[in-house]
Amino acid sequence: MSLALAETVAGARPSKTLAVSARAAELRAEGVDVINFGAGEPDFDTPENIKDAAVKAIWGGQTKYTAASGTMALRSAVQNKLRRENGLSYELNQLIINAGAKHTLFTLFQAILNSGDEALIPAPYWVSYPDMVTLLRGRPVIIPTTAENNFEITAADLQKYITPRTKALVLNSPANPTGSVYSRAKLQALADFLADKDLYIISDEIYERFLYDGARFCSIAQLSEKIRAKTIIVNGVSKAYAMTGWRVGYAAGPADVIKAMTVIQSQSLSNPTSIAQAAAVEALNGDQASVAKMLAAFQERRDLICGAFHKIDGVSCRCPQGAFYAFPDVSALYGKSFRGQKLRNSEELAAALLENAHVAVVPGSSFGADKHIRLSYACAPENIQRGLARFKEFVLALD
Repeated sequence: MSLALAETVAGARPSKTLAVSARAAELRAEGVDVINFGAGEPDFDTPENIKDAAVKAIWGGQTKYTAASGTMALRSAVQNKLRRENGLSYELNQLIINAGAKHTLFTLFQAILNSGDEALIPAPYWVSYPDMVTLLRGRPVIIPTTAENNFEITAADLQKYITPRTKALVLNSPANPTGSVYSRAKLQALADFLADKDLYIISDEIYERFLYDGARFCSIAQLSEKIRAKTIIVNGVSKAYAMTGWRVGYAAGPADVIKAMTVIQSQSLSNPTSIAQAAAVEALNGDQASVAKMLAAFQERRDLICGAFHKIDGVSCRCPQGAFYAFPDVSALYGKSFRGQKLRNSEELAAALLENAHVAVVPGSSFGADKHIRLSYACAPENIQRGLARFKEFVLALD
């Protein structure tokens, strides 16, 4: 008898961002001074009021199972947040809490995709979107974008890729890895085109709070009731509140979709951690001063990393409007060699940077954009300066 793994596993790849961070950690364990621009994780600690809420929950006995869809307290906090900050009203049965926004997305794809269903994914994309769709027997359909168009899709782009098998469109604004932010006008143009299309819109808004240079956040769900009825908002507390390890995400959308997600969650996860949910209530309802402080620091870091890239010949870097990633075009370096090793693509460039300059970046091929690499500037300014100095030395050593 020959046993085999599921066919879908063969078509899915492990997360490259986690792989880069793992290799950087290995080198550090060997005593190598690695500067890691790989992980999309704020270097700030979780604010004290949020940690205190978790401790209080432990001592208060909030250590049991919760409802599969999350506690009433946290769903109410999400409900109030969406009304207060986004002008969107949802009933509690239109909300679900998951173990991080990544888990929210996976559960959502489980709920809506049948075998062969197509999900439209603009590229560059967050690394996990296509593989999630593949693992669930869907078909990721990649829509290319250009830097000249701010890495954003238009209605004309959608027209080329929509088919009778299209089940969903994934929108991510502010975007990982590009830092692009759709304006209200651009979202309105998409909404006008999508209003009569029979598909779901998945709006990944996890970087909602990270905006620079006067950019304003707009959710496509805000633009009309018709669009809101087919949109599922995905968000969480990981980025804005430096709570990546707490694993709390949420979705807001049509009641039937949320019900399906709840059934799936009841048979898989049971429920997100009760203590983390209590902490997330405080994150959403409590003092927001820590968010503003973190954003000011990220603005400084963004300006620092973009300024450094502008001084490196052969590298072109757009200044991101949101999130906390730089996504420079390094394709002018391809074909050059480092100590006899020719660099032909982003994978080889990233590997050479890590092993020789001890700078960890994520290759753009992981995001569907091989001309680029991604650097997270969610790290200390001094590390940004040291890391970009090493990067420049590496480039100068190419021949």
